[in-house]
Amino acid sequence: MTYDFAPLFRTAVGFDRLARLVDTLPQDIASYPPYNIEKTGEDTYRVSLAVAGFAPENIEITVKDNALVVSGNLGDETKGEFLHRGIASRAFQRRFVLAEHMVVDGAELVNGLLNVCLRRVVPESAKPRRIEITTAQHGARSIEAGTQSELPHAA
Repeated sequence: MTYDFAPLFRTAVGFDRLARLVDTLPQDIASYPPYNIEKTGEDTYRVSLAVAGFAPENIEITVKDNALVVSGNLGDETKGEFLHRGIASRAFQRRFVLAEHMVVDGAELVNGLLNVCLRRVVPESAKPRRIEITTAQHGARSIEAGTQSELPHAA
């Protein structure tokens, strides 16, 4: 019997092994707004959210306790009577779990897509380092065999 843990990691950013699991997620779990997570470089990522109809002042982005939270709220802006309402404009909140040492580089709203750029910044103290191996050279002791005349005689 195998277990599929992919839904548990669907909002993880910076966990390279888990990035492949995003494509296998069920589509019925809280799907607004839709989003993409892209690896754009060795240590850079981009989270893109489709937020058509939202202005920058309607969106808030915060990072706290290794979590990126993107929320949006349009308020009560009803500009007439809708005969059909197919464009979602409801409030939302999306939470993405960030790996250690992930920082937000910036965010931009272009053509209805909110792009949040992330970068992994590993401090020097946390990077792997190579330890040199040295040999300890103590004063070499050697025992030399003496001649028969130099050996102590038993009395």
